[in-house]
Amino acid sequence: MIVRSTPVRTGRGFATLLLAAAMAVTSSVSAFAQGVPVVRDAEIEALVRDYARPIFKAAGLANDGIDIVLVNDQSFNAFVAGRRMFINTGALVQAETPNEIIGVMAHEAGHIAGGHQQKLRDQLERAKTMAIIATLLGAGAMVAGATTKSSGLAGAGMGVAAGGGEMAQRSILAYQRTEEITADRSAITYLNATGQSGMGMLKTFARFQSALSLSGTQLDPYRISHPMPQERIANLEVLVKQSPYVNAVDPPALQQRHDMMRIKIAAYTQGQAAVARLMRKNPGSLASRYGDAQVTYLYGNPAAALVKTAALIKEQPKNPYFQELRGDILMKANKPKDAAEAYAKAVSLDPARSGLLPVSLGQALMAMGTPDSLKKAVVQLNNGIGRDKENADAYRYLAQAYGELGDIPAADLATAEEHYYSGDYKNAKIFAMRAQQKLKRGEPDWLRAQDIINYTPSNKLK
Repeated sequence: MIVRSTPVRTGRGFATLLLAAAMAVTSSVSAFAQGVPVVRDAEIEALVRDYARPIFKAAGLANDGIDIVLVNDQSFNAFVAGRRMFINTGALVQAETPNEIIGVMAHEAGHIAGGHQQKLRDQLERAKTMAIIATLLGAGAMVAGATTKSSGLAGAGMGVAAGGGEMAQRSILAYQRTEEITADRSAITYLNATGQSGMGMLKTFARFQSALSLSGTQLDPYRISHPMPQERIANLEVLVKQSPYVNAVDPPALQQRHDMMRIKIAAYTQGQAAVARLMRKNPGSLASRYGDAQVTYLYGNPAAALVKTAALIKEQPKNPYFQELRGDILMKANKPKDAAEAYAKAVSLDPARSGLLPVSLGQALMAMGTPDSLKKAVVQLNNGIGRDKENADAYRYLAQAYGELGDIPAADLATAEEHYYSGDYKNAKIFAMRAQQKLKRGEPDWLRAQDIINYTPSNKLK
């Protein structure tokens, strides 16, 4: 089940989004706290982690705890911030093969492995110094012009000041273009190390070049942060075609999962027409039938959706996400007991051990409304949080379950956690203090409440 956070961001240009979004999230406790429109889905997250795993290993990042965050944005984009890699849902839908997305992820891994973010910050500091010096020199020239009544010298001073800012900006952009080329080359190295083709990268840059040509936009190549697509293609084409893996293709099972992911995202974020377009490209396929079941669930009736989902389960009985869809449909049909059984199967079948599926199971158990089911819901919600501690929604459900069981201190602490991971630190502290008044001093829950109370932006919680 795709879950989206509420903030909405308007579309921006590729290069602008890459830099601006990265800068905005570097100091966040979580993407939710910064208002990034995040998409959560167990199936999609498992797939992109499978894409990333061999690439991260090749880049020496396997043990660095890199998180992958899905952003609800229809443009084709990805960027990194700290130890997080952000991928737009638009990129996942537009990429026709896994290899295209894997190439994008390999490029972003190159940025992380190369320490480009810290180097960019260093360059920004140097550029700032350059601009300040130029401004001071310009001010000195203008003062000298005024005292000598030389308008030419004063005018030259203004030119020095303005030119210094321009020089600093161009220096930063030139540095970024160099880093992009370096990341492209690193990506090819990682793809070769994992026996994968770089043709997906070339296809991605060809897409950018086509979009740029169709837009009719004229860009100054010295005023953008990325090399022009044509330049990137020229730089990479030789390396890609020299690779012994140039003709490697994605395994059929991986391609099938990719197709299912694309149609699922389209169903939840783009509507029925987008799903229909994808279904026409591959009629009768498992992905098309999956999309049909999703659309029927979202826009049709539960009974028909259940029939279509049952056929999918019969074909792949060990697919946890078909069971998850069945649970979603049963919840919509107000059958929480049956939904809980479906979600429980999804949890047991899930090789990725997603924290999202136990939360769905917890919600179904809560909806059953018995004291026993509420206790079981608390267990499942805590299981989900144990795997995914930044899930603010899970804390909200947990607070509700504790409240219905009469455990008010635990409910207050869960509410504090919800506010904390949503970025509402004021209310997080209020509820943490409320919880702490009824908790035994020094116990783990009391200490956790104290951590939230003591939180400041310069003292981030782990």
